[in-house]
Amino acid sequence: MIFDLAARDPDGLAVDDLLRQRSWAELAERSVRAARYMRGEAGLVPGDHVAVLMENRVEYVELILGAIMAGVWITPINWHLAREEIAYVIEDSGAKLLVSDPGHEEIARGLPIDGQQILLAGAELDAALARAASEPMPGDGPAGGNMIYTSGTSGRPKGVKRARPVSVSAALEQLGRLGTNIGLDGSGPHLITGPMYHAAPLMFAVYDNANGAPIVIMPRWDEAQALALMAEREIAHTHLVPTMFVRLLRLPESLRAAFRAPKLSLVLHGAAPVAVTVKRRMIEWWGEVLVEYWGATEGGVNTLVDSADWLAHPGTVGRALPAFEIFARDEAGERLPPGEAGDLYCRHGSLDRVFEYHGDAEKTAVAHPEPGVFTIGDIGYVDEEGYVYLADRRSSTIISGGVNIYPAEIEQVLHEHPAVHDAAVFGIPDEEWGESVKAAVEIAPGFQASPALEAEMLDFAREHLARYKVPRSIDFEDELPRHPTGKLYTRLLRDRYWKDRDRSI
Repeated sequence: MIFDLAARDPDGLAVDDLLRQRSWAELAERSVRAARYMRGEAGLVPGDHVAVLMENRVEYVELILGAIMAGVWITPINWHLAREEIAYVIEDSGAKLLVSDPGHEEIARGLPIDGQQILLAGAELDAALARAASEPMPGDGPAGGNMIYTSGTSGRPKGVKRARPVSVSAALEQLGRLGTNIGLDGSGPHLITGPMYHAAPLMFAVYDNANGAPIVIMPRWDEAQALALMAEREIAHTHLVPTMFVRLLRLPESLRAAFRAPKLSLVLHGAAPVAVTVKRRMIEWWGEVLVEYWGATEGGVNTLVDSADWLAHPGTVGRALPAFEIFARDEAGERLPPGEAGDLYCRHGSLDRVFEYHGDAEKTAVAHPEPGVFTIGDIGYVDEEGYVYLADRRSSTIISGGVNIYPAEIEQVLHEHPAVHDAAVFGIPDEEWGESVKAAVEIAPGFQASPALEAEMLDFAREHLARYKVPRSIDFEDELPRHPTGKLYTRLLRDRYWKDRDRSI
């Protein structure tokens, strides 16, 4: 826990964003002062909401810990969003305080929301914390938590509230326990490579930090800088997404061959499907340090698979963690036998309700069809040994002639073609079949878009897929619209074809 770490090693490095550093003692004190400021000068009460609009900075960690201690919900906002989308998140969350960095001050102060308190990271936040008391919040007081909005790849984002421990002390202790459950045991520095408004890099780092791992924060992803930091800072743990793997593998051979990071022992990855060939190449390069997970903002991490087990079961996202049971159901709600694909459900061993969608009791109830059981909309199956395999998101399913087609399966095949750098598959209107399969491809360096290349890719797909799954045609795009976390905004491609229709499926 943060206070134990501050007492044991007060001057040791706790957080470093390459511009600002915090010792363990500073992190503990500033987190306490953040909590006192929220509950004091800012006028917040337990259950209230705070929002953060910042690029990657040390203050994120202080504010997360401060919110937990203050008993309030904290929402990091994706700063890539348009002004209207940012305003929606703040208004929907009911945030009474917004902490922004100077780079987003104009947006923050220009939001059309009345009564919004705004505090700038840097001198303004520092002064506010200096005015606040440094006495720790009572350990038996109500705990706060993060309320992170889902990416909204298929509609308006939703604020997700995970079940919270009953007290501040229990919540701070839980951070370390959640880390230990997935290998984040604090045994070495943790590198944040992605945007801290996303649940995975932010909370994985906070879990590791609670167990004693100093956090090193990259301002933004840069593959060459990532390799340098892993080596120079003796990074033990990090989190990557598949697009980062692809970019790392595209670095010059000389740079990749020179890379040495002997302390690197755990590379968590998830958030998006990874091509089998890409993952094999990463394991060949870095060794068996990759650990894949399946989960979501709603339910946290539900499965894990290390490199050795993945090599024996290519394509799996792992087996259920001890707290969960995972199974598939058909459209009638009947449980499916091993190997048959359907809607994937998780059953938590001790919680009746794992999460709720902020302000949407109906959506929360739909996601929890019975106590302890929830779904996040993924389709897949569980094999005889308990390994989980994903097919796609329910919202991505193409229904052509009454047959369900899962885009992720087709995307995986297209990724195997040497000319494909990135691929997206989605359904477009078809008068005869309802929907037909369309692919959009970002071409790899060294290749040129042409009818001949399209024909070659479609022939390649026919060799590996049933005919009804093969795209009818391929659009070549300069760049596919991917979120920095790796998720693909397929709707931006799909909407072109549905905009003049009276339905969207």
